[in-house]
Amino acid sequence: MKRGGRGMKLLSIFGTRPEAVKLAPVLIALKSESEIMSQVCVTGQHRDLLDQVLAFFDIVPDYDLALMERDQSLNALVSRAVLRIDKVLAEAAPDRVIVQGDTSTAFAGALAAFHRKVPIAHVEAGLRTYCVNAPFPEEANRRAIALMADMHFAPTLAARAHLVGERLRGEVFLTGNSGIDALHLALRRPWAGQGLPETAPGKRLILVTCHRRESFGAPFEAICAALERLAARPGVEILFPRHPNPALDGACPNGVRMLAPLELPVFVRLLQRADLVLTDSGGVQEEAAALGKPVVVLRAASERPESLAEGAMLAGTDPDRIVAAAEALLDGRAPPVEPSLAYGDGGAARRIVDALCGRPVEDYAPPGRPARDRMRQFG
Repeated sequence: MKRGGRGMKLLSIFGTRPEAVKLAPVLIALKSESEIMSQVCVTGQHRDLLDQVLAFFDIVPDYDLALMERDQSLNALVSRAVLRIDKVLAEAAPDRVIVQGDTSTAFAGALAAFHRKVPIAHVEAGLRTYCVNAPFPEEANRRAIALMADMHFAPTLAARAHLVGERLRGEVFLTGNSGIDALHLALRRPWAGQGLPETAPGKRLILVTCHRRESFGAPFEAICAALERLAARPGVEILFPRHPNPALDGACPNGVRMLAPLELPVFVRLLQRADLVLTDSGGVQEEAAALGKPVVVLRAASERPESLAEGAMLAGTDPDRIVAAAEALLDGRAPPVEPSLAYGDGGAARRIVDALCGRPVEDYAPPGRPARDRMRQFG
């Protein structure tokens, strides 16, 4: 296997907005490596949301497979992705493939590379619930990728401990999460405020996101019931940027402002303004922790224990538990949340690129809390 060295060819494969956000800092860092040929293959698993992030970070794919079809099954997506990625691998002939996280695209990219005996680097490796259906299919995807990869970039101490305990092949690097790098990049960008939704003065802002497959159907209806109850509280405003998945169409909780999907700079600025976040997104949990925002996690199990340690509350999709957790945080009956460096310090991409280039890498050492002064500079 080739690691580092003149003329090394890397192929990053991704297809969703979260993957693009978390790989963007790595791709930007790779641009400064004159001896590395860095190419990008996107599957288009999230078409519009993906394109927004590519434009924001000025990433131009070398290969765009445009695989997304309405209402396609996971099996259809994965099988088509493996076949198309295999053709890209044959043409690009990379020395190493880079995948991020736990999406169907990441799994398909790793599988296609593994079958061709191309070494695999896994960014954001080691997250676990050890419950194969929570989240579905991500828990199975990331554990399968770990078996095929030989470079594992763990974002946290817990993630590294999982990987070490599983006795996987290759090397494990503790890097922090590149999603925090992306958050810093987004907040540093000059921005005129276009597209930021107006919020009611004097009201406390609750920001909601929900998109996971296990939330479809009855769980999503239960979440909406909880939001209606919270919206009835005086002095609060709830904004809910809607994920474009058709499975989440239809429901519109009374008193909740439903928004079209937000571009990355708009979303992170809105997150800065929020008084409370309700989400089933792992990435949003990380961003909220970095910014010191209280969170109610709309999932039955979490692979991010750091958020819970920093004050997030795991509520699942039961309306009573969601409302009780949200009201405890709103009313000050839960400990205050401080900005945290648990997920990274903005240097994950540099550590990842150093490892890819064969340079020495010093593990990220997450400090204790707080990080309020550090995060103020991005306000």
